[in-house]
Amino acid sequence: MDNSGQKSKPITLEALGVIGTTIGIASLAFVFTAAWLTPHRLTPEKIVSALKPPGGPALGHRRNHAKGICFMGTFDANGAGSELSRSTLFESGSYPVVGRFNIGNADPATPDPMAQVRGLGVRIMAPTGQEWRSAMIDAPVFVAPTPQAFLELLKAGASKDPNAIKQYSEHHPEMQTFASWAKSHDRTESWTEDRFNSLDSFVFVSREGLRSTVRWSLVPMSKAVTIPTDELAKRDPDFLQEDIVQRVQSKPQDWRLMVTVAGANDPTADPTRAWPVDRPTVDVGILHVNQIQPEADGPCRDVSFDPTVLPKGIETSDDPFPAARSAAYRVSFNKRLEEASQYPRTQPEGRP
Repeated sequence: MDNSGQKSKPITLEALGVIGTTIGIASLAFVFTAAWLTPHRLTPEKIVSALKPPGGPALGHRRNHAKGICFMGTFDANGAGSELSRSTLFESGSYPVVGRFNIGNADPATPDPMAQVRGLGVRIMAPTGQEWRSAMIDAPVFVAPTPQAFLELLKAGASKDPNAIKQYSEHHPEMQTFASWAKSHDRTESWTEDRFNSLDSFVFVSREGLRSTVRWSLVPMSKAVTIPTDELAKRDPDFLQEDIVQRVQSKPQDWRLMVTVAGANDPTADPTRAWPVDRPTVDVGILHVNQIQPEADGPCRDVSFDPTVLPKGIETSDDPFPAARSAAYRVSFNKRLEEASQYPRTQPEGRP
C-alpha cells in the first residue's frame, strides 16, 4: 500500500532494538550508496566499510549476505512479459538460471534462525548472451529512503552512542514500516515458502517504445508454514540449507515471477514506500530450482548479482539505488578477489 499519505506513528523502543540488532549483525539485504558523484560525501568504499561487523570482515566472503548456497534452474517465460518489455527473456521459452539463496548477515557462520532478512539472487541468461541479474529480499519495503540515509543508519547502528538509532529514527520516521516488519513478521520453515521482492524500481521498454516503471517479486508456489519463535530458536544453525537440499532432491521448487506496474504518481525512487495493492500485476513466468550445490565451489560463488546487469528492454529508473548497489558490489567483489586465499575452497584449483 502507499504510505505517503499516512501519519507516522512513534517508533517504540522495542522496534528500535530490533533495528539496532538488524544493523548490528549487518543483516540488511542490500548495499546502497548515495550522491554517487559527490565523493566527499559518499563512496562505495564507505558503504562497504560501514557494513563491516565489529570483529572485522570475513575475508574472502561477500561483505553482506555472506552465508548462502547455490542453485541452478530455469526461468520458463510464458510470453506475457513481452507486452511490457522487448527483452527476449520474456518470449515464451526456457532460459538457464544460476542463483543463490542467502541470509542477510556479514558473518558466513551466522545461524539460520538468527536471520532477520532472507535473500535470493538470480542470473537469467538469454541465448543472445544478454543477462538479467537481480538480488531480492523477503522484506516488503527497505529500511532507508535514500542511499545517503542508509549509510547514516549503518553508522548509527555501529555507534557506541545508545541514542544513535533513536536520533536517526527521529529524522527518518519512514523506517517504522521496516521496523514493524522486522519485529513481527512470520518466519517460514523454508526459503521455498518465502516471497522475494526487488524493492527497487526499473523501467520496462516495449517493442513500441512504451515505458513502464515496474517492480517485481518471486512468489512461492509452496504453501507457507510459519515457525513459532520458541521453536525457531531450537532449529539447526543450517536448517535453511538442509531444507532446500532435501526439497530440491525430492522435486523442483517453483516461484512465479510477478511484475507490478506503477501508477502515474507512485513513488519510484524510494524503496521504503510500497505501491497501492491495486496496481496491475502481470505473471510473466516461473522460476524452477532444479539443483542445489554448496557455494564453496558452486556456480554462484563468483557471481555478483549486480542489479544494473540488465537485458535490452529493461533499464534502471530514477531510483538511485541500483547504480549505488552496483558500485558497492564491485568494491565487495574486488576485495573477495584480493582475499581469495582466505576463502575456504574445497577444490584447490577453484577460481576466487
